[in-house]
Amino acid sequence: MPKTAIAAQMYTVRDFTKTPAGIAESIRKVKAMGYDAMQVSGFGPIAPAELKQIADDHGVEICATHTGFDRMRDNAQAVIDEHLLWGCNYPAIGSLPQSYREEGEAGYVRFAKDASEVGRKLADAGLTFAYHNHNFEFQKFGNRTALEIILRESDPKAVQLEIDVYWVQAGGADPAEWIRKAKSRIDLVHVKDMAVEGRETRFAEVGEGNLNWPAIFEAGRESGTRWYIVEQDRCYDRDPFDSLKISYDNLIAMGLS
Repeated sequence: MPKTAIAAQMYTVRDFTKTPAGIAESIRKVKAMGYDAMQVSGFGPIAPAELKQIADDHGVEICATHTGFDRMRDNAQAVIDEHLLWGCNYPAIGSLPQSYREEGEAGYVRFAKDASEVGRKLADAGLTFAYHNHNFEFQKFGNRTALEIILRESDPKAVQLEIDVYWVQAGGADPAEWIRKAKSRIDLVHVKDMAVEGRETRFAEVGEGNLNWPAIFEAGRESGTRWYIVEQDRCYDRDPFDSLKISYDNLIAMGLS
């Protein structure tokens, strides 16, 4: 079993990472919380070499990214070069491009084939392509959800899932079950919690909501999950850096390291 680790999804603090100076300060803050790794997402313009230097200066590993699918497909070598520079093995996409979604079931099948082609190019360079879900992938087409189509119609050697446990729950499915479905193809898991206020669900810090974390972590152990990446799409009235810290402390208290 691989050793698991915790990373900060920097999309959480995207309002503070518009400039190189803001990126550097944000990385400094997440390091001070205890995070030794991050997923790069939502950054403003910055040269790859400058980002590498900032990350190295603060001792923060770039464990994964969110990179546009069109760029992976059309400019794969640049994506490969960046990730090799960063020592980052996991280029992932944050969501399904709208053009595929508009086609319904056929679009998901087409995406699975296209993602496999892109994933094989990345795999040849030692990288692993991953797909991050939301809730819309739990729409059913016959007896299969869209996410099942992506998982089953794609090349298992070229495409992994980056399961987001909140969005699985929001789609009416079981996060632990989905981690097990993606066994051996689930190195990355996005963790955030789901709380309820009145009749509305809200994003919450890990451990501050209602998700079944013992079941999620057990499924991760069985399935070979490597990284638990803390993300919070919206932090409401709380500073997003405070939210990242709460989630980190709760994960440590739950026994992750």
